[in-house]
Amino acid sequence: MRKIRLGVLGSGSGSNYQALHDAISRGELDAEIVMVMSDIPQARILDRAQAHGIPQAVIDCCGFASKFPESAQRSVAQTMLGTGADLICLAGFMRLIKRPLLDAFPQRVINIHPSLLPAFPGLAAWQQALDAGVTETGCTVHYVDEGMDTGPIILQEKVPVLREDDAHSLHQRIQQAEHRLYPRAVDLLRVRLLG
Repeated sequence: MRKIRLGVLGSGSGSNYQALHDAISRGELDAEIVMVMSDIPQARILDRAQAHGIPQAVIDCCGFASKFPESAQRSVAQTMLGTGADLICLAGFMRLIKRPLLDAFPQRVINIHPSLLPAFPGLAAWQQALDAGVTETGCTVHYVDEGMDTGPIILQEKVPVLREDDAHSLHQRIQQAEHRLYPRAVDLLRVRLLG
């Protein structure tokens, strides 16, 4: 079975991109990252990709602060299809994906979210968990649909909420779980898509 080719979209530091890259480097994930794209020109994820010799590009969102216009999605889809990407991995990408990109990669766009979905969708899920007083949260890898964190679940990992946790400490432990879970989920999909 050949390596699965990954396209990555991110808006921030790219720690989940880094986790995928590290899992590949350690030989734990039979994959190749073929393109990294960001809607934020100064995003650290682009610097990480450049340091690893991976092609990277900035997405032109036509001046919109949070909307992901169809023209931009079509452009991303064309770029990713041109790289031969099998799977699109969102890594802290802060815009909602819609039809042009989902149609180009049906059931092949995934996201990692810092909660046990369907609980606590949206922003700052770790703070939502603290505010709700739950004793357990975690992270979820799921297929992306047109909603916010509503697609079918692929894998989850639980993280306990400790009595002494604040937003920072809980977020850190959730991120550690994310960095374990995302490569596992991609490996599972490699078998589903290429097997």
